[in-house]
Amino acid sequence: MGLLLKNAKIVNEGVIFKGHILIKNECIEEIFPFEEDITNFEKTNQTIDIKGKYLFPGVIDDQVHFREPGLTHKANIQTESRAAVAGGITSFMEMPNTVPNTLTQALLQDKYDIAEKTSYANYSFYMGASNDNLEEVLKTDPKTVCGVKVFMGSSTGNMLVDNPKTLEELFSKCKLLIAAHCEDERTVRNNMALFKEKYGEDIPVSCHPEIRSEEACYKSSSFAIQLAKKHNTRFHLFHLSTAKELELLDNTIPLKEKKITAEACIHHTWFSDADYKAKGNFIKWNPAIKKTSDRDAILQAVLDNKIDVIATDHAPHTFEEKNNDYFSAPSGGPLVQHALVAMLEHYHNGKISLEKIAEKMAHAVADCFRIEKRGFIRKGYFADFVVVDLNDPWTVQKSNILYKCGWSPFEGTTFKSKILKTIINGSVVYDNGIFDENFRGKRLTFDK
Repeated sequence: MGLLLKNAKIVNEGVIFKGHILIKNECIEEIFPFEEDITNFEKTNQTIDIKGKYLFPGVIDDQVHFREPGLTHKANIQTESRAAVAGGITSFMEMPNTVPNTLTQALLQDKYDIAEKTSYANYSFYMGASNDNLEEVLKTDPKTVCGVKVFMGSSTGNMLVDNPKTLEELFSKCKLLIAAHCEDERTVRNNMALFKEKYGEDIPVSCHPEIRSEEACYKSSSFAIQLAKKHNTRFHLFHLSTAKELELLDNTIPLKEKKITAEACIHHTWFSDADYKAKGNFIKWNPAIKKTSDRDAILQAVLDNKIDVIATDHAPHTFEEKNNDYFSAPSGGPLVQHALVAMLEHYHNGKISLEKIAEKMAHAVADCFRIEKRGFIRKGYFADFVVVDLNDPWTVQKSNILYKCGWSPFEGTTFKSKILKTIINGSVVYDNGIFDENFRGKRLTFDK
């Protein structure tokens, strides 16, 4: 017996149409137009009436920090994947700056082993690069690992890659997609010294975008893109935060042919430097949230296809850690539960279409990373979906936050849209607040 989803408004590949979807053996067996008689299929399959609500391909988040192993007082794969599923995310790719840093094949496999046992969503993990682990990086299997992560800016442990020779070798020899956090460390340190001289230990968080400045971002991003062009490397620029960096990107090449791609994160499309006064360290991210003009330019670049995908950079810290002075409060915040509804709020405000949201949060991520059989609503693809009610307002409050850290930068925000169901590999994993607690996602595979 399969699963029949009937009476859905399907958002897929640039169109919205009414239809029904038959799922068998974890995959999409058939997509029926609304007018087709499905009576016989209803008799022989479990049926769920979507009742005219919108059905999107499941969101694929290409950048999360789930903090396991080593930082599990903040989060872990089980808690954060559960929150992600409640937010309509069906697959994630997780970062290597855990403790220990994911710098060997054995440590990478350890994370896959944890996810196999505990993840509610489908998963992949980046191999981490350092100044001295190139040999390990080059052992990474491109069919089963999403890419290699390079911190060209400060990070946890031994993950700042600032040796020019190492970078040249990495970009010239690595056959996987290289994804990078780009902020020039020397520029950041010089800026920090200037602000410390001015304010001492009492630097206001509003100075964060001047310390982790446009110059620091552009200098590092342009250097990384120059390296990628020199060596014909497949390169992905994470969490672009400035309008100036957009001049480095090209929207004249089809995504599947692009060697250099870029990502925007939810917080860089939502908040601006005007929000530091109210939110303080709770919107302290690296790269920093910057000017309103940067925020608006980033969202426009999403529409113009200069920026290819939308992600979260979900990076939780405890409330106590964030509720600290500027120097002590770590950068990052939780976002996976609220990413899709935040983008749908942009839709309600006339800033983006539903079709473009599906493209940037599912289709383009699958194309960018060459994920096998996911990201689209197509026959033969895995049945990963999210069902949304666009007119069911709710307010983010501590009682409905699922992150282990227990807080959100969106607390007090009322979203017009609500996630009703999340279906992964053909199974209903989340249904109006109820989880299938026994379900576990699959390891993503890649056509590389």
